[in-house]
Formats: sequence, C-alpha cells, structure tokens
Amino acid sequence: MDNNTLIAIAVAAVVIIAVVAALAWRATQSKRLKSRFGPEYDAVLRRVGSKAKAEKELRQREQRVEKFRIVPLSSADAARFSQTWNRLQGSFVDDPKGVLIEADKLVRDLLAKRGYPVADFELRAADISVDHPIVVNNYRAAQRIVSLDQRGEASTEDLRKAVVHFRALFDELLGKTATRDEAAPPQRLAA
Repeated sequence: MDNNTLIAIAVAAVVIIAVVAALAWRATQSKRLKSRFGPEYDAVLRRVGSKAKAEKELRQREQRVEKFRIVPLSSADAARFSQTWNRLQGSFVDDPKGVLIEADKLVRDLLAKRGYPVADFELRAADISVDHPIVVNNYRAAQRIVSLDQRGEASTEDLRKAVVHFRALFDELLGKTATRDEAAPPQRLAA
C-alpha cells in the first residue's frame, strides 16, 4: 500500500471513531436529560416535536437555573412557611377562592425565598422543572385552575384540586430543607 492509501484509511478511521464518539455522547446526554427531567422531557418533546429541539431547550433551562442562587430555607423560615400553609389550608371550607389566591401567593413567596425568579409563569415553571420535574405539572395544573377561576368557571372541587396541586410543589420546595419535625404533616382538604 502506498502512503496515500494509508493516510486515507487513517482519516476514515478517525472519522468513524469521531462519529461513534459523537453518537455515544449524544445518547449519554439524552439519557441524562430523560433521567433528570422525567415526564417533563416527554412533555417538551411533544410540544416542540423534535428530540434535538427538546434537548436543546432542556439544556438551556439547566444553564439558566445554574446561574440562580437557590438557597435552603432556615429552620425558622421552613417552620413559618409550614405554619402559614396549615392556617391557609384550614380556612378552605370558609373561603375556597381566597385560599386559592393565597396558596398561589405563598408558593410564589416560597419560590422567591429559595432564589427562583418569579416574574413570568411559563419561565418560572420551566425553571422549576430543572430541580422539580415531577411536581411542575402539578404547578401548571394549579395555574390552569387559577385561570378558570378568574373567568368564573371553576367549581369548588376545581379550587380544592388546585390547592392540592399547589401543596405538592410547596411540600417539594419545603421538603428540600425541612425535616419531618419542622414541616407539619399535610392536612386533608375538605371539599
């Protein structure tokens, strides 16, 4: 074999190795994103219709959230948030609409205290999905019911469901730093 043939074989081998390495890296990244985002990965994939676009969006979310200063709650703050929730939840029967509004506000206050930006709902939900991919769907469901309520289309049962959805995110955010003794046990909401 002449030198040109050997060079061509070597270049082809390097190209094949590079392609295999790139495919393996992409597969590893896909697996990592699926593992981290769980059902949120599938939801984004359905929404954008392309695996490459979905994974790009999820990586951008990760990069954005990495810049945040997400902080744990002090024991005193965790206890205060927990007590506030318990008082709020206890008044559901007497004022379901008021409790819904306050639950939404309390979740936003907790997000802000932890270090999440709270300006735009869609961006806020995307940011939450990075660290809390399972309960972000609860948060979205609660916000849909808040919108229904603002249009006068939500039943008391819808309001109860929304508060339960808010509670799922609230517990997740609170549970990251609070021990079982610091966070009051969830109370059942009456309809």
